[in-house]
Amino acid sequence: MEIYKDLSSPASKEFEKLLNSQLSKANIEEGKIIDGKINKITEKFVFLFVEGLKSEPVLDINELKSMGLSDKIKVGETISVLLEKIEDKNGEVLVSASKAQKIRGWNKLVEAYEKNEPIMGIIESKCKGGAIVSHVDTGSLMFLPGSQISDKPLKDISHLMKEPQKFAIIKIDKIRGNACVSRKEIISSYKKEDKKLIIEKYKVGQIIKNAEVKGYSSFGCFFNVNNELDVLVHLQEISYSRVNHPDEVFNIGEKHDLKVISVDKEKLQVGCSVKQLSPDPFEHIENYELNKNYKAKVVKIMDFGAFCELEPGLTTLLHSSELSWTKKNVPVKKMFKVGDVIDCVITEINKEKRRVAISHRLTQENPFETFEKKYPIGTIVESEVVNKNEYSLFVKVEDIDIDAFLHCNDLTYLNNGEEELTKYKKGDKIKVKVLEIKTSEQKIRVGLRQTMPDPFDWFKSKKVKQTITVKIVSTDNKGLIVRPEGCEMDFQIKKSQIAINAADARPSRFTGGERIDCAIAEIDLDKRKVTLSIKLLEEIEKKEALEKYGSEGSGKNLPFKSLSEDLKKKDEDKE
Repeated sequence: MEIYKDLSSPASKEFEKLLNSQLSKANIEEGKIIDGKINKITEKFVFLFVEGLKSEPVLDINELKSMGLSDKIKVGETISVLLEKIEDKNGEVLVSASKAQKIRGWNKLVEAYEKNEPIMGIIESKCKGGAIVSHVDTGSLMFLPGSQISDKPLKDISHLMKEPQKFAIIKIDKIRGNACVSRKEIISSYKKEDKKLIIEKYKVGQIIKNAEVKGYSSFGCFFNVNNELDVLVHLQEISYSRVNHPDEVFNIGEKHDLKVISVDKEKLQVGCSVKQLSPDPFEHIENYELNKNYKAKVVKIMDFGAFCELEPGLTTLLHSSELSWTKKNVPVKKMFKVGDVIDCVITEINKEKRRVAISHRLTQENPFETFEKKYPIGTIVESEVVNKNEYSLFVKVEDIDIDAFLHCNDLTYLNNGEEELTKYKKGDKIKVKVLEIKTSEQKIRVGLRQTMPDPFDWFKSKKVKQTITVKIVSTDNKGLIVRPEGCEMDFQIKKSQIAINAADARPSRFTGGERIDCAIAEIDLDKRKVTLSIKLLEEIEKKEALEKYGSEGSGKNLPFKSLSEDLKKKDEDKE
């Protein structure tokens, strides 16, 4: 073979010029989309003719079928492909029809996004956070967030699947090749056009009849007007009285007349008022007086009370604490219902805060005042146990609907109060003594033991340092439990008060049942307190003996318990 090294000859230059002109016609360049004509079809492959390429590009038939191009697999049909390599390592042309379709589809999406035009798509499947949408024209896949499926929450979107519909492209990521679409924006745009026509029908000052309460917010109440428009009544436009939340005045589903006070055609909003349909009642609030009886209509029931109207537009609060004298925290719905007209007394008028408070219980006789007049302190009355807890009884006194408080310590003088409490049950009849009446605090205290003789009165005739005889009931490490002869109450002699000599101050010296003498160390009749001491008695006897028979030094080193025997022996010797 002869090799031509001289490319500068006229023939070589003419051939080079011819070759370049032929390639430039086809505009062949890697990375670009080109069109090829099918000129041959086998069982698995399709062969294309592309002018300017030295060999025929080959496509897999399955690739074309998966793209939905089965109808184009015919000789003479044109297929768009991406030219990936003009010549690979095997000398073949490398092309892709699917990549060409994706690139052209992406370009169409970018163009639609930049022009703010809707596209046609089909919801193919659900995915985490939303759904996958395919572009009808190009088959490109896009993401549809769940929040952009509709203008209202949808639990089921099966009726939207596989149906061609319009979508708005709301986000394009050119680097990652991702697109995000919205069905909600298309729906809202249709509604926006319709809403403009609806808004134009309303004028400031117009009265809207029978608008329905649709929902609440912290700043106002929303009403549905003729099932075509939602309007807002701001919190300040609900009532001339102070309102903390719309649910204090309105119930969902109620119907009310509204007055149009603003129309915003740009924001497509209509503002309305309820209070402006009536004159301001606070302009003549001077017609109402404190502590005077009036009629009020219940318009709203809450957990903490009820809102009532003295007149249309003049809303007042009836707190649950002002419902009854005797029933605490009673639910309003158990006493009244919406629409009831009740008696009330105005307890507060605040012009600055535009607030009026009322009371229902003040229209009734105060049972605590009645009780105080009928049963003054010290009266003994018949009562019935109506309730009980771990430390007290509650009793109802005769025909007055008041629960009086009876503490367990006021049940008995002798036994433990909590143990005594277990003996009583609901329905028991007992006589009690009125101990305390606090009308302002609505409290009455009674006692049962105060109706019985007080065993402590035994000490009224006694005095400090007086010697008494007691019987030992029991002993323990703390001392002795004793009962004075003639008294029904038990008292404790502490271990430290058993003897002067510490070695003799042992409770174990006694077995119980012994009769011994002791002295009264302290008496407080008001506090019902008595302190007994054997030690004090020994000190008194010691002092008397020393004063009578000699100085303290004479028996200083002798145990006191033997002093009386020594002195007795001394007297016998003198005789």
